[in-house]
Amino acid sequence: MPGLGDRFRAAREARGLSLSEAAEQIRIRSLYLEAIEDENWREIGAPVYIVGFLRTYAKFLDLDKDEVVREYRSDAGEAAPSGGSDGGSRVRESGFEDGGGDPGRRRTSAIVIWGLSLVAVALVAFVVYNEVALRAKSAPPVAVAVASPTAAPAVASPHPSPAVSPAPVAQTLQLRLDGPSWLSVTVDGNASIDGTFPAGTNRTFHGKTATIRLGNAGAVDVVVDGKSLGKLGAPGAVVERTFAL
Repeated sequence: MPGLGDRFRAAREARGLSLSEAAEQIRIRSLYLEAIEDENWREIGAPVYIVGFLRTYAKFLDLDKDEVVREYRSDAGEAAPSGGSDGGSRVRESGFEDGGGDPGRRRTSAIVIWGLSLVAVALVAFVVYNEVALRAKSAPPVAVAVASPTAAPAVASPHPSPAVSPAPVAQTLQLRLDGPSWLSVTVDGNASIDGTFPAGTNRTFHGKTATIRLGNAGAVDVVVDGKSLGKLGAPGAVVERTFAL
């Protein structure tokens, strides 16, 4: 039976795609796709990133996502997540359940857990966004018939009014981050930004319509045409909103 990486490579070549073409369609760097096909897991990094990339790449190539992840965990010797009693004993041994253990060590562990939670939220949002984008690309276009109104006969006015130009309207969207968050912004159908940004980021966009996707809604202040809408969700919440500017 061919290895995991060989199955990915064969599925991609069967579609007649190069690594760069596949990377452009699923928005994962070709460096990481090549690492998957070579089973070079160290090149990708933490297992949470490897599993996310495997699921996205497998869906794109019509491979079984769950089977691919199980095979990776088996080959890498990584145990699947479980909620059995063993997890409870590890919690008690670390001192979090009964308040024991060194306070400094507990604080360090809490910071590490918080950081990993943010990474997991960003990764989930990234995978969801890629799956939505793949569905949008595969969906057939919908034809919309637009009825043409019957033109009314022109009537000359005895006192024509002078043409009045409409006053300019401010059409802006501003995002202010007081914590790290994954952001994706599309303005008038064109992607403006897509990535993870640190606290202190302040971005302004101009257009008629804007769709935003937030991986940590509790860290992002949204301002539309100078009016603050505040936070669109709780910390760690993934939120998508569309605004008519």
